[in-house]
Amino acid sequence: QVRLVESGGGSVQSGGSLILSCVASGLTYSNYCMGWFRQAPGKEREGVATISRISRTNYAESVKGRFTISRNNTKNTLFLQMNSLKPEDTAIYYCAAKYTSVLGACPSDSSAYDYWGQGTQVTVSS
Repeated sequence: QVRLVESGGGSVQSGGSLILSCVASGLTYSNYCMGWFRQAPGKEREGVATISRISRTNYAESVKGRFTISRNNTKNTLFLQMNSLKPEDTAIYYCAAKYTSVLGACPSDSSAYDYWGQGTQVTVSS
């Protein structure tokens, strides 16, 4: 059974930082694209960042230069370092996994992902 478990969310003031983690189990982690997505109240889920099997990364324009996605294939863990947080970053953040034979690219569309975590709340106050 595949499980993705996020942690690290919380409340922070504007300009602050948080690190999200996602531990995966029940899958061969290195065979998967991994991504962070978020959903704010009243809005659709949107992509934040993805990381390929060989750690090529892609970011939403809104977080470029502020967020960093990384993965540790030995510990089956995904990270999202979030700096210079803004109130508009407030959302539930989800990690997701997609099995792929492609090494260097990941889809940005959330519908392409096979497995999801339960989410972790990030709240940024002004």
